[in-house]
Amino acid sequence: MNPHDHHGRSGAGRESPLGAGLDPARTALVLVDLMDRMVALPLAPHPGPRVVAAALGLARAFRAAGAPVVAVLARRAGVPEQPPGSDLVPEVAEAADLVVVKHGIGGFHGTELRERLAARGADTLVMAGVATNLGVESTARSAADLGFRLVFAHDAMSGLTAPEHEASVSLDFPRLGTVVAAADVRFAS
Repeated sequence: MNPHDHHGRSGAGRESPLGAGLDPARTALVLVDLMDRMVALPLAPHPGPRVVAAALGLARAFRAAGAPVVAVLARRAGVPEQPPGSDLVPEVAEAADLVVVKHGIGGFHGTELRERLAARGADTLVMAGVATNLGVESTARSAADLGFRLVFAHDAMSGLTAPEHEASVSLDFPRLGTVVAAADVRFAS
């Protein structure tokens, strides 16, 4: 078995939500930490601009289908001022229907993300962002614990190093949901 053998499979014996295509009334795109200072880091295996471009492609598809786009961004607690570059990439901010501010690694702890997704009827999340093994994975683990079905767009996320990204994409995410290329995320017709 090689690291990519799990791609396209769905975690924990569940059927992939992509089987018949995603239901836009029950699916949300969650973009994690696509902030200027984060995407400017030397990310691997995908550079920040490529991650942003793939995420924006997904956002356009979600918007066209009438499905919500959620941006999650970090704010450091207890500091008088956020570091430079702590805002969302402008195009991501523009594409987001909802912005959730987190104060930890994951997007659910201490935020209204669960309630806001429930209010929109979402039970399936497509995950993208940075860093794969930190903000994205932490948010995904909480989402799985809360019962959300998960799809991971592996080329719309990146890690601080390629091995960290690959470990999440190849070992952890297949246990939580379905791992696919962003181009393979599609809605039911």
